Amino acid sequence: MSSALSHLDKLENQSIFIIREAYSQFRDVAMLWSIGKDSTCLLWLVRKAFFDRIPFPCLHIDTGYKFKEIYEFRDKYAKEWNLDLLVARNEEAIAAGMGPDKSKFNCCNELKTVALKQAIAKHGFKALYLGIRRDEHGIRAKERVFSPRDEDFEWDYKNQPPELWDQYKTKAAEEEHIRVHPLLGWREIDIWEYVKRENIPTTSLYFAKNGIRFRSIGCETCCGPVASEADTIDKIVEELKTTNISERSGQAQDKESDYMMQKLRSLGYM
Repeated sequence: MSSALSHLDKLENQSIFIIREAYSQFRDVAMLWSIGKDSTCLLWLVRKAFFDRIPFPCLHIDTGYKFKEIYEFRDKYAKEWNLDLLVARNEEAIAAGMGPDKSKFNCCNELKTVALKQAIAKHGFKALYLGIRRDEHGIRAKERVFSPRDEDFEWDYKNQPPELWDQYKTKAAEEEHIRVHPLLGWREIDIWEYVKRENIPTTSLYFAKNGIRFRSIGCETCCGPVASEADTIDKIVEELKTTNISERSGQAQDKESDYMMQKLRSLGYM
């Protein structure tokens, strides 16, 4: 066997370093778990980083519109992996009838962003781990590994701290909280190759059935499938090597445009 680290080994090592570095700086932390492939991959890395005993909660933002497969997967593995699972919902907005019929932007902002703000305020989190990647959306490419949010939970994408030679801004002002992105440099194909190598469970929504599958999952009302025959991880990896279709092409376009996504993220969206 070669002594040289593989590409996946290097990504894994860097992510675990970031996870541990963040925890050395912050104790009031949580990991956002959407149950998607990226956040589940991040959860796997967090479990590795702390030898299967995660010292902080996993937070799921529940809009009430998720696929039933997401809820089933969440409940099964939260129990199997002995997670301290917190579920956050904007109950006031839900009771008032907020939903995708009020526009995807308003729905996402109220049921995701505001729900997240409420959870941060309730639990006093100073840092949050998120499984976002730069290659997933152009706006996310502006992010940093350690990304501050101000006292209003807003992201100043025009004023991001420099990150050179793995030197990160790990300190937060009293009124700030930090978003920590250990997967920022991963690609979609890296995620799937790592899922295969580690045998990480993923929801069945990602695997083709009757000629369609989902590449990005979340709320059932916002996600559409793509045409695909990839019903195994190997086939997904091969498909990704040749496809010219965007990963988030199945997401509702009125919130996926660069302008709308940037506006949502500036308000605190994931």
